Amino acid sequence: MDKTSKSFTIGALAKAAMVNVETIRFYQRKRLLAEPDRVYGSIRRYSEADVARVRFVKSAQRLGFSLNEVADLLRLEDSVHCAEASHLAEHKLASVREKLSDLRRMEVVLSQLVHACHTHTGSVSCPLIASLQEADIGNVSRASTN
Repeated sequence: MDKTSKSFTIGALAKAAMVNVETIRFYQRKRLLAEPDRVYGSIRRYSEADVARVRFVKSAQRLGFSLNEVADLLRLEDSVHCAEASHLAEHKLASVREKLSDLRRMEVVLSQLVHACHTHTGSVSCPLIASLQEADIGNVSRASTN
């Protein structure tokens, strides 16, 4: 390590990367971050590149990439593999869009069920409970007329 570059203890690395020490250790166990050697029996020292790597992992996680996918991205981090990295991102984008579609569908059904519960009168069973018991949440109108 260059003497002019900054070095960090594991605690300082965690603070600089805005994670906790256990996250650093977890990334090391997952081989997302190398564990530096102890110099002459002293504590391990990390570099600014290690801070950048931890931040990269956290940024990728915030975008929904799993740790296995992050490992794939880290293997492709040079500009030579941009097409492969783009392919991984396209796959993740398709997955996110599918989840959003599912969430929108769930929102519509839950909204209908909540509305049915609020407009429900009489001694008929709860429309929400009835729909879940029937395992037919796609047909809310039938549950609300029971």
